[in-house]
Amino acid sequence: MENKVAAVKMRNITKTFGNITANDKVWLDIYKGEILALLGENGSGKTTLMNMLSGIYFPDEGQIFINGREVVIRSPKDAFDNGIGMIHQHFKLVDVLSAAENIVLGLREKGKLDLNAVSKRITELCEKYGFDLDPKQKIYDMSVSQKQTVEIVKLLYRGADILILDEPTAVLTPQETDKLFAVLRNMRDAGKTIVIITHKLNEVEELSDRVAILRRGRFVGDMKTSESNAAELTNMLVGHPVTLSIERPEPKDPKKKIEVKHLSVRNIDGILKLDDVSFEARSGEILGIAGISGCGQKELLEAIAGLQTVESGSITYYDENGNPEELIGKDPLEIMELGVSLSFVPEDRLGMGLVGNMDISENMMLRSFRHGKSPFLNRKNPYALAGKIIKDLDVNTPGINTQVRKLSGGNVQKVLVGREIALAPKVLLTAYAVRGLDINSSYTIYDLINKQKEKGVAVIYVGEDLDVLLELSDRILVLCGGKVSGIVDGRSAQKREVGLMMTRVGGAKDGE
Repeated sequence: MENKVAAVKMRNITKTFGNITANDKVWLDIYKGEILALLGENGSGKTTLMNMLSGIYFPDEGQIFINGREVVIRSPKDAFDNGIGMIHQHFKLVDVLSAAENIVLGLREKGKLDLNAVSKRITELCEKYGFDLDPKQKIYDMSVSQKQTVEIVKLLYRGADILILDEPTAVLTPQETDKLFAVLRNMRDAGKTIVIITHKLNEVEELSDRVAILRRGRFVGDMKTSESNAAELTNMLVGHPVTLSIERPEPKDPKKKIEVKHLSVRNIDGILKLDDVSFEARSGEILGIAGISGCGQKELLEAIAGLQTVESGSITYYDENGNPEELIGKDPLEIMELGVSLSFVPEDRLGMGLVGNMDISENMMLRSFRHGKSPFLNRKNPYALAGKIIKDLDVNTPGINTQVRKLSGGNVQKVLVGREIALAPKVLLTAYAVRGLDINSSYTIYDLINKQKEKGVAVIYVGEDLDVLLELSDRILVLCGGKVSGIVDGRSAQKREVGLMMTRVGGAKDGE
């Protein structure tokens, strides 16, 4: 990058956790006035490296230079003092406070706090970079993209010149992503330095100026985005060629497997999360569920699996002979024994079905121990299944006996999804199956899901990436505010059309 000035130089950065080396003598330059995309497989050390730059971790070895001066960053405050801020996937905001109050929270302002002056400064920043934000709006009234805007403005208000964004588009619609990219370009053009951690190659190509790649904790190279392509980047990521295409076989003899009629569900706070939802899922097809985060996807899958109390409506399961059986009123174990398997990957990956202090094989037994015929647990089959999942999904672990809590988030996810698919279900409910997974692992999961479809399994797939939903699904049900905005054909639907339906701007469609 000739004629470029390095805002950040990281030299020989090493970080270990026990016997796992997360970063191994990493050299990385980040230049002023650029958008750098940081790529790597799960467990490659991307987030760990940026956590050291933002003061969350402290390196075991190595040096960090900011604007040519060596610095020691021991805390987020040290990072702020050096003009560095990081926006994590899970926002650090207080819901009952306004945007302005969150932005100044923790700052030592001279004299009495003047929220009017704070709001004026926030408005100036928004006008400068193109943000759309009301300083007086409460966080609990905001969409995900608005909350993200508050996080970015909070860093700018505190004087950050180097901003790190971890998976910034994970839960944004295409329209919200476009707005974010426009703002990030404005910030770059104003001289800010931006690092994005992402797994979406189309976003890398669209937004970044340069790409840096980590593999198994080591820096393997960087290049100008304009001089690279998706295939080349993937080869560098994985270390071997990967086919970046999702097979979509035609459904064979699809039959109604799950029928949902007029389903309404309230959460524990009494808020209506699903409002008169009706659809059917068929054997041998993938029904994609699209919607902005929090629009009822979680409640829908949990209602089918018997984990959510239903206010009204019906959920009917049809067996191999087409005989109906009502699922409402059955407990999760009874539903699971019918062949309905829930593979839900929540924000807390250890919160749904995995026990962090157990090792991988013991977590396999959580699904099989009830089927034993003796009072002693059969450890042989779970141990073999754990080995198969580690091999097939390339789980980065020291061994089968490693506690799950010691794995990276992406590797925890592989264990969970692999276990649920291995149950050979008749209905597979999967939400966010590839959330946070690298490209190679994601395509492995897509292939596994398609194999379930070819076996006649009815797959209901909740996803965040519309490009994947459109490439993988046979039909797509779009949710907006807990209502069905429409059902479209996966092969003919357009990304913008589905994005508009997610915000109800596009009106209802019906692809039934």
